[in-house]
Amino acid sequence: MTFVILFDVGVMHRLNRQVRFSVNPFEESQTGYNSYASKPCGSGLSFFLALWVELAGELDADTGFVVNVSRIDQAVRDRAIPVFDAAIRRAAGQGRGLCLEELCELLRSAWGAVHQAFAELRLERLGLELNPYRTLCVNAEDSDMYYFSEKFEFAAMHRLWNADFDATANTEMFGKCANPAGHGHNYVIEVTVAKQAVPEPADWLARFERVVEESFLAMVDHKNLNVDVPGFESLNPTVENLASFAWSKLAGRFEDCRLVKVTVWENDRTYCAYSE
Repeated sequence: MTFVILFDVGVMHRLNRQVRFSVNPFEESQTGYNSYASKPCGSGLSFFLALWVELAGELDADTGFVVNVSRIDQAVRDRAIPVFDAAIRRAAGQGRGLCLEELCELLRSAWGAVHQAFAELRLERLGLELNPYRTLCVNAEDSDMYYFSEKFEFAAMHRLWNADFDATANTEMFGKCANPAGHGHNYVIEVTVAKQAVPEPADWLARFERVVEESFLAMVDHKNLNVDVPGFESLNPTVENLASFAWSKLAGRFEDCRLVKVTVWENDRTYCAYSE
């Protein structure tokens, strides 16, 4: 289990806590005490999920906490996890899964339950990790919307170079990235859209993924960005420019949802997010 404290510019601090849990709908009792792996853990094959909770508030002068994270863990396990556990078991008993709209409604039910546990704080966001690459979120600002994020990968090479600089200046500015032969990255792009919480067509997710594939990935995957991708002939294909380029290719292309943010990682330590 991990937690991250994010400092806001204003008076309020925002604390984020991830609580991992597993549901095995085919066993009666959920066991396991390893909260890092998930708690409850179940046994055998289980549905692994993670819930992110973001709380905003002022720091307690005595502790330096927004809230003790153990309170978040307990509230989620007592109030939120049973919501998902019951729904997953019910659906499994009917021989079906849960669609995105149903998961969104479960998040809203969990929202009410968690909110009651922290009346002195502001619940900003609940995010359900469906797997390491897909996340479903609701937040305090847009109660009639949910936010869906999915990650994709692509491999590409580039060279960072400014024709207005000489070779020495380029090397000083871009270092190894100025290598004349270029260099490669295994990139990851995360696309986040906002969608109203209404029943989606059965093929909505497939259509979403097809837009990303056809409108962006097909242009950049296994390509020399400087040479093969129109727009980068004179524009440095930095991760910053890649993020805004991806936005320009994806904005307005999705049906029944609105592009909110594009995030591009060039490695696990460097990424850039773009939104308008």
